[in-house]
This record gives sequence, structure tokens and C-alpha cells, in this order.
Amino acid sequence: MSRFFQHAGYSRRDMLRSMVAGSAVMPGILDLLMASESRGATAAAAASANPLAPKPPHFPARAKRVIFLFQPGGVSHVDSFDPKPKLNAMDGKDRLLGSLWKPRTWGSHGTQATDLFPHIAASLDDICLIRSMHTDHNDHFQSTLGIHTGSVTFARPSIGSWVSYGLGTMNQNLPSFMVIAPQLPYAGTQVYSNDFLPAYHQGTRVIPGPDPIRNLHPRTKVADVQAMELGLVEAFNKKHLGHHPTSTDLAARIRSYETAFRMQTEAPAAFDLSDESDATLAMYGLKRGQTEGYGWQCLIARRLAERGVRFIELIDVGAHNNWDAHANMASHGPLAKNIDKPIAGLIADLKQRGMLEETLIVWTTEFGRTPHHDSPKGRSHHNRCFTSWLAGGGVKPGYVHGASDELGRNIASDGVHTHDFHATILYLLGLHHEKLTYKHAGRDFRLTDVAGHVVHDVIA
Repeated sequence: MSRFFQHAGYSRRDMLRSMVAGSAVMPGILDLLMASESRGATAAAAASANPLAPKPPHFPARAKRVIFLFQPGGVSHVDSFDPKPKLNAMDGKDRLLGSLWKPRTWGSHGTQATDLFPHIAASLDDICLIRSMHTDHNDHFQSTLGIHTGSVTFARPSIGSWVSYGLGTMNQNLPSFMVIAPQLPYAGTQVYSNDFLPAYHQGTRVIPGPDPIRNLHPRTKVADVQAMELGLVEAFNKKHLGHHPTSTDLAARIRSYETAFRMQTEAPAAFDLSDESDATLAMYGLKRGQTEGYGWQCLIARRLAERGVRFIELIDVGAHNNWDAHANMASHGPLAKNIDKPIAGLIADLKQRGMLEETLIVWTTEFGRTPHHDSPKGRSHHNRCFTSWLAGGGVKPGYVHGASDELGRNIASDGVHTHDFHATILYLLGLHHEKLTYKHAGRDFRLTDVAGHVVHDVIA
């Protein structure tokens, strides 16, 4: 019996009989619909099975969930978390460009960072910096794909889709993978695409505003009517699936109706901030009643994490007016102010709620920026060296891994490729990156392709 009919108190047969009673119905249609329950048994079983049920990890996990903070455009490492005194001293020589932000020592560990992100820098005792990141491409589109999918040349499943595929979700009333994005970054929807993975693992986009998920509220107030409508759709879908038993897209479509139905009861509460205290709102830099802005995104991420969403990505800006500072590095200032306090608030809020230990926060961009100028006041793309960081979820707090040279041009020690970064994230979730595979086009694929090593030095 369908979940929808159970919810409404009807059997499928009861519903169909009530719909056709007293009507001029084409001969045989009632029997056809009822017979769909007994045909295509394999397909129906596949559709009723739960591909998003929680799955055990390969080994004990440090983290249960991920909040992935992505900054499109290329945040400058030498102006943020990897300051270079020599670069400042050589400002104007050999095309070198000094920083507009001053380096300081932060926290009990004495970590060096500039004052571009003062609130995040004040939280560096809870953060593990990786100053030796590098990637395979120097263009936005390809590098954005790389940091999300592990491939800079072909569309591949997003890391969020891989995590959903590997672990399922802890809350069947919400999607396993959600993306909070006011605008799309370079590569568009490919950053949260399931690609060849089953369609259940596609990311669900949330757009900040008064209606973050469109059509979330039912058109009718009568639950029984909606249940019957959805039940009829399900009957037709399962009959069609019986003729295409291997189609994950069809099976996923059936399940998407069920998920959407259940989301109507749980998702509105997740997006309703009326129960948050003034102190909590202030922590994220929010005003009561606000329904957009990066502070809203971060607080919603915490609320989704509390409700069992496995992978949550936040994108601060889109493919325009982002961190791509070719013309003037001063543009980093307002962009940093937009995300600085909310991210520090997210770390502090998770920590005070006892959630940080089981939540892995990932902060990254697609590449860094050159130590030399592009225009007189700007910097160009730089994939040879940049900085990302991790917090919570089993990583060493207050730790700095790897180093760039004295100008921030090349890696000096302990390089971390994008594949290594992904392998480490999966490891913290209890997933072996070489064993998390999916057979497609005749061979096994994985997030890390045929490379990648876990960076054990960053793990507590």
C-alpha cells in the first residue's frame, strides 16, 4: 500500500473506486490501474526500497555531516590566511603586489593571518588551515568543477552526491544533499549534479528569500485530496516503471513525490527562524525577520544539520561580482565582510550546541590569486597554490598544514591536491575513497578518479 494512501487512511482500491463511482469511465481502466500493483514487481520493489536510508560507513566516522562553504572566483591566499611579509616588502618590484590587509597573530596557537577576515581569524584555534592546496586548471569553470567533482575536464557527480550515495540521509523528510545559493557559480548546476549516480542523490537548491523552496506549501488545505492526487500519480508512475525496471530516473521521480509530500511538514519549520533567540540571530549578524543574506544561509545550514541533512553547501555569490579580483584587490573587502561574521557565528553556534565535533565544516575556493599584479591593483588566477580550511568533524584544531614559499607563488612543503582534499573529507565521514565507487560506462568511477591520498596529518 502506498505511503500516501496510508497517510490519508485510504487503500488504493478504495481511492480508485471512489473516483470512478457514478462516472462514465472507459472500460477496463479501473482494472488496469489495480493490476499495476501486481505487474512489474521488480520495478515496484526497487521504487519502494529506500536508496536514501542511512548506510554504515566503511569504518568509524569522525563526522556525521558536512557543511561545505564555497567562495566562487578565487579568494587570495596571500591576502587572507597565508600572509607574506616579503611580498609586502617587495611591493612594486618585479610586478609584485603587496597586500591591503595587515598580518596579525591570532589565537593561542599563534597562527598568522591577515585582518581581512577578523572574526574567522579570531576562531583559528578551532580551524585547521591547509596552505598547500593546488589544482589542475587555472580557469574558473574547470577549477570549480574540480573542487566539486574531482574532474576539471568532464562533468562528474558532485562530492555532495557521492556522500549521499555512500551514506544516505538521517532524515527521510528532507533531501540528503541541499545547496543554499542565491546565485549559481561557474559551472552552474553541475556543482551539485548527481551526473551518472542515481538521481536520488541530486542536490536540492534553496534560494534565500521568503519562499526558499518553491511550491513547498500545498495548493489545497485538504490533506486527503492531496494524498489521493499523489497516489494516483504514483500508480501511473509505478505502472510505467514496470516497463522500465532499470530506470533510476523514473524510480527517483516516484520517490521525489514522496519526499516533497513529507517536506511539507518538516521543511517549513527548518526555514522558520522565529524560535531563534535574539542572541543567536546576532551571532550570525541577522535581524529578526530577515530571510536572505549569508548570515541567513549559515543559520539555515545549522538548522538543516540539526535535522539530519547529510551534506549542505553554501555559495555566497555567483559567477559575477565575486572574488575574481583582476581589477582591484579592494573588492575582497566587502565580500569578506559579508561572510566573516556569519561563518564565525556558525562555528561558535555549532560548538556551543555540541555539534561541531560531528559536523565537518569545509571552507574553500576554486584556486588562489597570484602574488604579482594583473592590473595595477588586482591579481590573476593562481592554481599552483592556495588555502582552504577545515573545522570540527575530527580535524586538528589550531593546526596549519603545508606551506607555500615566501611569496606565495609555489608550494614549499606538503602539497595537497584536490583529490587529496576530497579523500580526506570522505575519510572523516568514514568512507574509503578507493572503495566508494559506482560502475558506469563499463568501469568503476570514484570521486578521486585514480589518485588521492588521505592527509592524515590534519586528523586529530
